[in-house]
Amino acid sequence: MCGFLAEFNSNGQLTDQSKFKQILDKSILRGPDSQGYWSNQNNVQLGFNRLAIVDLSETGRQPMHSHQRNFAIVFNGEIYNHLELRKQLRFSNFQGTSDSETISACLEEWGVVKTVESLNGMFALCIYDKLKEDLYLARDFAGIKPLFYGWNGKSLVAASQYNQITAHPVFSSKSVDPKVLKLYLEQHYMPAPFGLYQDTFQVLPGEIVHFTNQGKVNKIRYWELPKEDKSTITNREEALQLIEENLDDSVKRQLMADVPLGAFISGGVDSTLVCSSIKRNNFDLKAYTIGSDSNKHDESERAKQFADALKIKHSIWHLDAKESLKYWEEAMSSLHEPMADFSILPTFLVSKAAKKEVTVALSGDGGDELFFGYERFWSVGKNIKFQAFPKLIRQGIYAADRATFNKKFVNEVLLNDFQSKAHQGLHSRMRSKDLQRLAPSLSEVNLPEEYNVYNYENTGNIRDLLSKMRHAEFYGMMQKTLRKVDLASMGNSLEVRVPFLDKKMIETAIQIDPLLSYGGGRQKQLLKDVLHKRIPQVPEESVKKGFSVPLTGWLRSDLQPKFEEVLLSDRATNFDLNKKHIENMLTAHTKGEADYKWPLFTLYALLK
Repeated sequence: MCGFLAEFNSNGQLTDQSKFKQILDKSILRGPDSQGYWSNQNNVQLGFNRLAIVDLSETGRQPMHSHQRNFAIVFNGEIYNHLELRKQLRFSNFQGTSDSETISACLEEWGVVKTVESLNGMFALCIYDKLKEDLYLARDFAGIKPLFYGWNGKSLVAASQYNQITAHPVFSSKSVDPKVLKLYLEQHYMPAPFGLYQDTFQVLPGEIVHFTNQGKVNKIRYWELPKEDKSTITNREEALQLIEENLDDSVKRQLMADVPLGAFISGGVDSTLVCSSIKRNNFDLKAYTIGSDSNKHDESERAKQFADALKIKHSIWHLDAKESLKYWEEAMSSLHEPMADFSILPTFLVSKAAKKEVTVALSGDGGDELFFGYERFWSVGKNIKFQAFPKLIRQGIYAADRATFNKKFVNEVLLNDFQSKAHQGLHSRMRSKDLQRLAPSLSEVNLPEEYNVYNYENTGNIRDLLSKMRHAEFYGMMQKTLRKVDLASMGNSLEVRVPFLDKKMIETAIQIDPLLSYGGGRQKQLLKDVLHKRIPQVPEESVKKGFSVPLTGWLRSDLQPKFEEVLLSDRATNFDLNKKHIENMLTAHTKGEADYKWPLFTLYALLK
């Protein structure tokens, strides 16, 4: 894992090299092992901070030039099939074993689009074509690695961190985009392709953005998760076998490293399955867990049961609230962009614990989205047979079910005319009335037109609905989770890999009938079945515990002064926010009159 900075200018005016390197240093924790720089002294300069994982020698350093010197690249990530790709090339005179060198050779023979399409891994890639004098940005198909850029029609700056874009002289004084600000306040993170400030953006997952030397921009979406139901496998045993085989293969590919490697184990299904697949690949594994003094959130005992059953080395770092809070400022410093997920703290801490002994860790992220693990799928789906009824009838059905069965058969989703809007609303912890009071100037502002994550039509077909919801979760909630993990782990110079988001593992999930993993209390059932088969001695948990922190209480005690200092500062005026309403929310929360932890942390992540 690494960090890079690139500048490309159609008028040939580059930022001073010393200023460029100053901005590059902002991502030094992403790559503390070495730093590289290259410029053609005309219209492009590339900088790179390396975290050496594969091929630790000089032959793996970047920026890297292809063997015929036609391309220069900087690349953040890992390509798990790169040795297979080498076998498909005419060129064979490789100097080392890095995946960067493989990409460079593929570019010479296949060009940009075919090369990017062939990659199985996680990556953010910047390619400069020296012959055409064009520059390309490409991001992996699942959006695991971030790729930000600023573009004003003449100057392009691309980087691994958003604060590198906003620190560049061309983009440091840009105004806030009110549409994106409203989107952030509603969804609690900054989704691709948007940046909070004017003329700043992100490359979409599965996208190539091509900048010509004449200043034109072309975008290619080379991969996208299908919205439609593509399943062909309806037999449970066949599905279970396919999941097991492909998860083991995915993990095997991702064990590629020339440095120590471990894994996270939280006590949940997905991370435990990844650890079991590492063990089945005969890899000597050590797993890491964070334990807390909160019964609601602590999963360490269950994680220990799984680790013992798998006979793997296991490290638990138990922290009480006071000790956890000692790391608050350090964890918050890893947020280089507005991103409000307070499980950033335990994620940061488990990364810190792992980094003491390993440089790479595997995690279980992606399983919930691909195999319908969230309660949201059931919350929307349970209403499907009534969704097409007239609104008055739906209101009557809802009222009767609430009075008679305590909302057993339907819920508030039924009251919304659109399944997609109800789904979107389930992701927002900012009530509309609070948003209106907090930001009156945004009342008449629409969300960006390009924000289409939850744009899907109503349907009465449950498989169709689940496929559309999975698409939305993949490009919605999962992107937020991946940003959290990337920020927290790279704040500790730790690379985190996600085997469930291997290209072939994603294709496996698409093939399997959604109904095999879906139903009330049956979320992610296929993965649970695989786990029970592998570790039958550990019973299924009756209540799922979240990987989070007791922020509600902390905001009424230890964290109250920190939040008041930030939220009541003059910074709120930079975003045209109502300081009086912020103060009212703080007071109500502190007195226990309301629980405003989500909107307060959303504002804290914006203003800090």
